[in-house]
Amino acid sequence: MKKILVITLTVLAIMSFKGIDLAGNEFKIVGTVSTDFNGQKVYLAKTINEEVMDKLDSTTVKNGKFTFSGVADKPEQRLIYFEDKLMDGQIALYTEKGNITVNVNSEDIPKSVVGGTLNNNALAKLNVILIEVGKKEQAFKDEHMDNFNKAKSEGDVETQNRIVNEYSKLTKEYNKKYIAFIKENPNSLICAELFPIILKDQDAKAKDLKPVYDKMGPEPKSTQMGQKVEEYLNQMLASEKAMEATEIGKTAPDFSAATPNGKTLSLNQAKGKVTIIDFWASWCGPCRKENPNVVAMYNELHDKGLNIIGVSLDKDDAKWKGAIEKDNLTWQHISNLQGWDEPIAVQYGVTSIPATVILDKNGVIVARNLRGEALKAKVKELLAE
Repeated sequence: MKKILVITLTVLAIMSFKGIDLAGNEFKIVGTVSTDFNGQKVYLAKTINEEVMDKLDSTTVKNGKFTFSGVADKPEQRLIYFEDKLMDGQIALYTEKGNITVNVNSEDIPKSVVGGTLNNNALAKLNVILIEVGKKEQAFKDEHMDNFNKAKSEGDVETQNRIVNEYSKLTKEYNKKYIAFIKENPNSLICAELFPIILKDQDAKAKDLKPVYDKMGPEPKSTQMGQKVEEYLNQMLASEKAMEATEIGKTAPDFSAATPNGKTLSLNQAKGKVTIIDFWASWCGPCRKENPNVVAMYNELHDKGLNIIGVSLDKDDAKWKGAIEKDNLTWQHISNLQGWDEPIAVQYGVTSIPATVILDKNGVIVARNLRGEALKAKVKELLAE
């Protein structure tokens, strides 16, 4: 079975018809299709997962027409498909109060067009954008994919990075279109579904996207996706503010927490001529893999003024202490044992580990997230000052 489409990928035109008066939250779907489909069974369904659909209603095509009717207490994503042409794809739409049109593209069913109500009209508008995006995606792939694969096989990092950067510019162009769509259709449920696509851009900032989200209507905000997006944007916003407060050139804000022996230790107490704040955890594989390098550097440079304070994102006290002992981490350690809710990590905008923050003799942040030889070189440079 073809992967079920939640959003149709192309659009032809929105067909209108003289709607009938509906009571309450009733909806009526009127479909138009080639008379070649006469006698075919057509279903209205909802998705359970990518491979399973739950049939909600069925009818038969007569004289190139089919209809469904029902009650929708709230808009719901649904699918229409023809029994004899299920492998050819489905038609996505929203069941919601009002008269809904479905203009079936008999040659390419997923290219069928829905309209007539707020969310279905918005879906049709979005499909216009998606057509353009799809064409540009394919053109980019045709032009660059062979070169990228060749560069990858030859270890040509420069060419790979160039192509990746060009693709990144293209995705930013798409995101501008999606954001414009959200602003123009703030009450459409499909708006909430666009945010995960926009947020795939690593350069996306919550400070730019949260105002866009805030201007959406209550309906898209109240959906499960809308609530998840709001929570994620709020987390991003807090992290961005923390990063701004702890960016390079700023004085590192003080903090304190419990050491493995239960005493309280602050950053100011742990500072040396050069100080590394090392965010890690016993359960973090890359952290544990990097630890031998940090141990060797610390043993070599501690007497010259290097201090390290480890901030663990552990929750298990025994595992935290066990990792310190096993990895021979002889510098000072603290933790609130709150995992990703570690207040110090939140304070410094740390969203992935291992992470390092390097301070000079004045407690000013001079670098972040250096590892291996790059970290050692920076420490030596600072110690020589």
